[in-house]
Amino acid sequence: MKYAIVDIETTGGYASSHGITEIAIFVHDGEKILERFETLVNPGMEIPYYIQVMTGITNEMVSDAPKFGEVAELVFDKLKDKVFVAHNVNFDYSFLKHHFLETGHEFFAKKLCTVRLTRKVFPNLASYSLGNICRSLQIQIENRHRAGGDAAATVKLFELLLNNNAQPHIEQFLKKTSREQSLPIHLPREQVEQLPGKPGVYYFRDQKGKIIYVGKAKNLRHRVSSHFTHNGSGRQRQEFLRNVYQINFQVCGSELMAAVLEDNEIKKHWPKYNTSQKRLEFQYGLYRFEDRRGYIRLAIERKRKHLQPVYTFGMLWEGYRLLWNMIEKHQLSPELCFVEKNAKTVLPQITVEEPIEYNRKVATALEVFEKELPSFAIMDQGRDEGERSCLLIEKGKFFGMGYIPTDIQIMDLDTLKEFLTPYSDNDYIRGLIYRHAENYPQLRVPLS
Repeated sequence: MKYAIVDIETTGGYASSHGITEIAIFVHDGEKILERFETLVNPGMEIPYYIQVMTGITNEMVSDAPKFGEVAELVFDKLKDKVFVAHNVNFDYSFLKHHFLETGHEFFAKKLCTVRLTRKVFPNLASYSLGNICRSLQIQIENRHRAGGDAAATVKLFELLLNNNAQPHIEQFLKKTSREQSLPIHLPREQVEQLPGKPGVYYFRDQKGKIIYVGKAKNLRHRVSSHFTHNGSGRQRQEFLRNVYQINFQVCGSELMAAVLEDNEIKKHWPKYNTSQKRLEFQYGLYRFEDRRGYIRLAIERKRKHLQPVYTFGMLWEGYRLLWNMIEKHQLSPELCFVEKNAKTVLPQITVEEPIEYNRKVATALEVFEKELPSFAIMDQGRDEGERSCLLIEKGKFFGMGYIPTDIQIMDLDTLKEFLTPYSDNDYIRGLIYRHAENYPQLRVPLS
């Protein structure tokens, strides 16, 4: 088996927007170096000053160097049919794969990360950065932060690992079923392997233990593993992978409970990488107020901080649909409900009574509306055979969820609520539960 031990220098941290400035490849057969290749590369862009200071590679040095497309064929041949070895392998691999693709080369190789391999062979080091490992293991490193110097140090580290019985770990890492090489560099494999194949919510945490991503899963182990099945070249993807240090999880009784808990946890922790799920709920509300003439008026408006709405909606059209139903059913005045200017159809001609009579109709409409709001529970399987999961809708609003022992028969709403944890109600969660009740009517238990 041959290994290509690689190090690259770049203009930044992610491949899709940054270039390569230097490449070094040492071909190794597991016993000795067979070949060494090293070249500067013109990245086709300015090298940031701080990177020039760190690496010593200046814009002048690369101005006459070949562009990646000019050396791509040669580099491809050096790497072909070899195990791709690097310190934090996914970084170097993602850059080369991206730039190969831009030059028309489809590059795939088995990967071996010396960070993860060193953790197996020397598990108690304080740090696993290349510089700190070399200091801890007394490996001499020269020309630091240049591709040739760092690659040469990685070769010495690789040889030291081989001399300390690393071969069984290498064989395990290179198996097709192994997730080791695809995992974020700082994430222990054991944390992924301990995940159960059950529904639940998982939390990715950074080095300080702060939650940076929350997700839901029908199968926790499969879903978490799917995050790491490819190494995207974008900035956010690479930054995300570098920041994942640990995983925690909560098992849920059902996929629905996991979805509800995920939404609640995202709003509670506001994780950095949950950008698409940071929903702003309850944009609109149905409000009731009395005007100067004494008429009770209904209005759909954006939610107001210090006013309590009769009901809330995520979408404006939902509110107007409800209000129109009330107008038609109870002969309310469209004008007094502020819908005249929003109507796209001919308005009904309704004679408006004196305030006392009209207000009785409004009160009746609101009373009927509140009575028609359903109360029901979704009863499903629990986390084990000794319990059932329960999500409660009370008068049209989400109350909370929890678990009930299977040997307890719930007969009334108040007793049921004693087993549940209250959660914040919002339009998104309501929608999840109502759709679930429609799709699985056998799980819906009406309550009064």
